[in-house]
Amino acid sequence: MSPTLELACELLRRPSVTPDDQGCQTLLAARLEKIGFEVEHLHSSGVDNLWARRGSGAPVFTFAGHTDVVPPGPADQWTSDPFTPQIRDGHLYGRGAADMKGSIAAMVTACERFVASHPRHGGSLSFLITSDEEGPATDGTVKVVERLVARGDRIDFCLVGEPSSRQELGDVIKNGRRGSLGGILRVYGQQGHVAYPQFADNPIHRAAPALAELVAIEWDQGNAYFPPTTFQISNIRAGTGVENVIPGALEVWFNLRFSTESTVESLQSRITALLNRHGLKFAIDWKLSGHPFLTPPGELVAAAREAIGDVCGHPAELSTSGGTSDGRFIAPLGSQVLELGPVNATIHKVNECVSVSDLDRLSLIYEKIINTLLRKL
Repeated sequence: MSPTLELACELLRRPSVTPDDQGCQTLLAARLEKIGFEVEHLHSSGVDNLWARRGSGAPVFTFAGHTDVVPPGPADQWTSDPFTPQIRDGHLYGRGAADMKGSIAAMVTACERFVASHPRHGGSLSFLITSDEEGPATDGTVKVVERLVARGDRIDFCLVGEPSSRQELGDVIKNGRRGSLGGILRVYGQQGHVAYPQFADNPIHRAAPALAELVAIEWDQGNAYFPPTTFQISNIRAGTGVENVIPGALEVWFNLRFSTESTVESLQSRITALLNRHGLKFAIDWKLSGHPFLTPPGELVAAAREAIGDVCGHPAELSTSGGTSDGRFIAPLGSQVLELGPVNATIHKVNECVSVSDLDRLSLIYEKIINTLLRKL
């Protein structure tokens, strides 16, 4: 096995269901310390975080990722044990193979080769690894960034190993992400008997026209980098469990994935104004998971595209589609942030897998990127 495949298998053997790291970061720290990284283990409320740095100068290039994985689901639906790595038909199977232990293995081996070739490289290399990305993400990357800001450290370039590729390795680079604003809307009425609606106030009936209007709104038209903002209702619940009682309250869960053409304040005010216009008695609990961020074409984008062209022989598309990532916590530092990793077709699914050859090619891509940005300094 190649060094990248071997390390990926070692990581997959650890059942690190979020937020339990299961020793993954200790393994990574030992590898990085051997090539001159100074390692800090930063713990927060049961979450393990790793910050490792080699060098003291600028620019600072950071590999960011997570060792935690989502639960595997029913083990009997897997062809092989989800935490026993197995190679079949040129693919490595196991929970986290694509999201994102394979990427982390490729990052480490890329740095090992780069440092061996350029022991006195310019700038600094660093790793920011957490075990709280698949969970609530409240004690992971965000806490490390707070620590870095407090002591005046910076990150100039950040490459997040999320599985960004769509059909083949390197066909898509994520150079930004939409913001995510969620809310729980509670509409209040008056409980009563369905046979006597004149003595009740049905919150479902009252809210229905407003919800239909919310679904139909064009929030913005997006721009050259972002698709239009979207609004989705993910859950509606009301009632007492019987058919002859008008409920006294309705609860609606919703989410907006928003572009840079909208702001949190503008979205909140539009929704509140609409609900008031419909005369509803309501309350909303808002949850902001992250603001949108964007890395326009520049040094990091150019280095990534060049590396993908050299290794894979095809161009890379820039995209801001998909959900959120920990890049949203790093971008506010003024960093150029990209997400580049393996094909995402099987992530979070039964029989998650990654192409074995893609792991080695991904490691080469990573090495070429840091070689471009740090070797020539």
